[in-house]
Formats: sequence, structure tokens, C-alpha cells
Amino acid sequence: MDLKLQRPGSICQSTEASFAAGDTIYSALVRDGGSLVRLDWSAAAWSGPPDNTLAWWRSIVPEVEEKGIQLAPVDILLDTLEALGSEPNEAPLRYLLALQLVRRRVLRFADPAEPAAVEQEKQLAVDGQTAETVIFSCRRRDCDFIVVVAVPEPTERQAVEERLAGLLWSGGEA
Repeated sequence: MDLKLQRPGSICQSTEASFAAGDTIYSALVRDGGSLVRLDWSAAAWSGPPDNTLAWWRSIVPEVEEKGIQLAPVDILLDTLEALGSEPNEAPLRYLLALQLVRRRVLRFADPAEPAAVEQEKQLAVDGQTAETVIFSCRRRDCDFIVVVAVPEPTERQAVEERLAGLLWSGGEA
């Protein structure tokens, strides 16, 4: 079962007072007919879960996100993934970017039995590639990406993580 939970409400269910960043709130998933509804209370107004509660939890109201920072467009990320393919020293960044695109459901792991994937693997062997690779399929561009499995070394992890975050959240250059 894949539940989609809405964000916390902006007001308390009981007092109708607004929540502020840093406030402790209690939330409950309550059965309402055939659906689940999220209800939120301030810590002072919480007296326990209501009837028909499936789950409840305590959390902190998050800080308001800056409006200027947002996820980079998928096409920009695909262009970056493609461009990084010609730079062997960028293999860790390219590998992690591909995995993020799988997470966003832009790429998927290609079926190794597909003829196109088998042909690309043969081409890689002819070109002398000896590293372990993964083939990702992109329906959006109707192509496959062959990506070298390159986990960042411990000394470079922080830098690669920062560059990846910069790509994902601002659409900046690699």
C-alpha cells in the first residue's frame, strides 16, 4: 500500500491557532469513510489520538523553504548526465546522478536481455572498457545510458555530494 500524505496543516485542529516553524505538533491519520485524512494539533491541544486513528506521531514544524531554491529540471539533469559521460574523472558524480534519476523515475535499470542493451555491452568491451557498468533506460529520450559504477572515494565524498546537491537543487553547472 503506497500512502501519499499531505504536508502538515497550517492550523491546529482544535484551537485553530497557526503553527510556527519549530512548534511541536501531533499528527494523526484518521479513517474518514473510504479514505485517510491527516489532522494536526498543537502540543498544548493534543489529548491523544481520536477514534478511527490508523497512526499518529509527534513532529516539529519545518522552517519555511526558500522559494528561489527548487529541483533542477529533468532535461537539464539528463543533459548533464550525457555531458559527464565524456569525462572519466567525473564517473562518481555521473553514477550518483544516474541513481538520483532512477529515484525520480526518469531512468530505469535496463533489462540486460534487451537486444539494444546487449549490443551496447559488446561495444563497451570492444572499446576496452573493463570497469563494471550499469545500463539505464530513459523513455523520455528513448535511449540508454551506460554508466560506470564509481563509488566516490572517502576523501572525495563530501565534494561529490556537494556538487550533486548543487546540480539537483539549483540546476547549476557540474
